Formats: sequence, C-alpha cells, structure tokens
Amino acid sequence: MPETGLDAFTGVLDGPMYVVTVAAGEERSGCLVGFASQCSIRPPRFVVWLSTANHTYRVARGASYLTVHALRRDQHGLAELFGGETGDRVDKLARVSWRPSKDGSPVLTDVRTWFVGEIEGRIEGGDHVGFLLAPVEEGPPGDDGTDGSAVGLLRYSDAEGIPPGHPV
Repeated sequence: MPETGLDAFTGVLDGPMYVVTVAAGEERSGCLVGFASQCSIRPPRFVVWLSTANHTYRVARGASYLTVHALRRDQHGLAELFGGETGDRVDKLARVSWRPSKDGSPVLTDVRTWFVGEIEGRIEGGDHVGFLLAPVEEGPPGDDGTDGSAVGLLRYSDAEGIPPGHPV
C-alpha cells in the first residue's frame, strides 16, 4: 500500500543522523537522533527532538546543555550503540571515548563535527520534545572526513536497520 500524507513526504527525505549527549548532576546519557535542524540564522539556533520514551530525554529535562554530534558514514558503530541500546540498561558513554565540554556535557572524542548548545527552550511535539539550542562551544575546524560537504555524513537510510533501544 503506498504511503500518503506526511509519511509519503518524509519517506523521500534522507537527513543526517546525530548523536546527542547530555549530563545533569551525576547522570549522563546519549541517543541517536534523526529529528534535528538549524532553525535560525541570526541568532544561530538549532533544535533537536528527543523521544519522551528515552533515558536521554529524562536526563535532558534537568540539564542546561546538550552536545550534538554529526556522524560520518564510517561511524555506523556509534549509531548502533546510541540508537540500538537504551540508557535505562546500558551506560553507553562507558563504551566510548569522551571528554566533558566546558560546561560538562559529554563530547565524543571520535567525532570531529559537534557543538554544545545551551538549552534556551523546550517545545512539546507529541511523542518528542524539541530542545532549542544556542551554540556555546564547537569542535575545531578541520578535516571531518566529509570533504567539506554532507556526502560523508551518516544518513537516515544508513541507520534504518538499527533496532531501536525503545519501541517507537
């Protein structure tokens, strides 16, 4: 049966996938995110949508900062870890190399393209909540393996086979 409406529209999109990490108090978490976008040029703003079923969302409710990492296609293993496991049972950050940002949000050291955003607002959106971010720190410029384009980024179609850590 052919898709219709919004499913048909979104079915042709193949946007980048991100890993979002967060720390609040002694808790830390991270998840794979496919719903995210720049939403303002001046001032620069970005929004990431976290599923309300995820451990990362529950930690983010008490946080002031999130780190957004753009994955390359050769980082499928990170996508599998952060998308296929749940922070309710697994400390994903214990399985990867990371360092705290200036504000304590985890930065994955194997990912070159990232930024830390201060949470300026939250937007209810059904089964996801949007976190409006104002950039405060970013990864150093340099070769991220994408040759200055989005060609080398991990896309939604690259992550389709990853079973989610939580039911959709």
